[in-house]
Amino acid sequence: MAVHSNSEESRILRQLYPLATFPSEAFKELCTHIIVEQVQDKAIFKRGDTNTDLVYLLNGSVTLQADGLVVEAISSESESAKFALAHQIPRKIDAVANGLARIVRLDAHTVNNPPPAVYHEDQGYAVIEETGEDSDDWMTAILRLPLFQSLPPSSLQKILMTLKVAHYAEGDAIIASGNEVNYFNIIQKGQCLLSRKILDEESELKLGVGDSFGEEYLLTDRPARETITALSDVSLIQLEKKHFLTQIKTPTVQFITHEVMPEALKNGSVLLDVRLPNQYEDQALDDSANIPLMSLRMRLAEIPKDKQVIVVCADGKASEAAAFLLIKNKCKAVVLKGGMGIEEPDEEAETTVVADNQQDILQVEQPDKDIPDKNDSDATDVNVENELEALKAENEKLKQLNRGLEEQNVKLNAEKEQAVNQCQVLTQQLERLKEILSRLTKSK
Repeated sequence: MAVHSNSEESRILRQLYPLATFPSEAFKELCTHIIVEQVQDKAIFKRGDTNTDLVYLLNGSVTLQADGLVVEAISSESESAKFALAHQIPRKIDAVANGLARIVRLDAHTVNNPPPAVYHEDQGYAVIEETGEDSDDWMTAILRLPLFQSLPPSSLQKILMTLKVAHYAEGDAIIASGNEVNYFNIIQKGQCLLSRKILDEESELKLGVGDSFGEEYLLTDRPARETITALSDVSLIQLEKKHFLTQIKTPTVQFITHEVMPEALKNGSVLLDVRLPNQYEDQALDDSANIPLMSLRMRLAEIPKDKQVIVVCADGKASEAAAFLLIKNKCKAVVLKGGMGIEEPDEEAETTVVADNQQDILQVEQPDKDIPDKNDSDATDVNVENELEALKAENEKLKQLNRGLEEQNVKLNAEKEQAVNQCQVLTQQLERLKEILSRLTKSK
């Protein structure tokens, strides 16, 4: 019997990956071909099976096992049930129903090639097509974003298990300029206002459903230089920094080397420098264009979507943030590995340059009295400047070392989590072996 589009089975199916990415009409059509099976205390598939159908658990629980040892027990309420059971072909393990279980078998080609989701552009962000069946399903919302559709299933599964939802009232400051940012944020409901003040000019941008923010600071380890305020009651889907770096940034951001870049430029790629204007004027690569990272979100319309964009900065950090922003907005972007290989300047350089100019004017206007003779102070000025440059260089080295340690810490934490999971599986297998040994001992 086919699944009705408004039934409980349909609601459950709508939460499965990648069915959550299907447009409403395509999903309804798919439901007419889905048959729900009931399996009780027997194998759903065996190790070595070559049938390519994807099997999903709707209700009940299933044990995945190999040679009588339990690998994993999956219940329909778990996040793991949102993905196909042990989908590798041929099957590597057995899947056995624990009691009564309800499952569906879906054609792998149909499921893995969903029709494109419907988007329309509104003030620079993609608006997600709402599902009439369950518009509150946050998982459906994020899986419909192009960024998540490009991720491998293994990364998606880990992401879904660590996401959380946060709520803000109208007028709340979600991110305040100068504060540390710890989450990658996706707007599920409501609207936000992004405001950024550069010197005396303030720029604003309205963000809506499906838009995301925060990644710039997760990738550069800098404090926020903008304020994001809730324009209405807002619901955000949040992903912690360490999970963002390992599960989204690593598989999403791609790199190109200095050796390969000239050939890419000959083939039509364009070069985008995201440093501040004064830094770009001092030293820039030939044929490059300049849009500072802090302004890139406001100027996305200037980026060609039919060409590969090679993003460059001083050391590669800001380029990663810029490339990620471009990729999630459907641009083809890669990062020049290592950047220009020069010292990363102070992130407040643009403000400092203007401040220095203002200070020069003030000094000219001041009276001459109490100003020491220039010749007497030259040597002292040189020494102070040398010491200052040395301290800046040492500080930059320490910053780079800290970034490297933080990245290593993220990787080690991910490896630790994996080791803990493996330990739990081994512990279950050990208990199973103890039971078998105990039965054998008693039988003797």
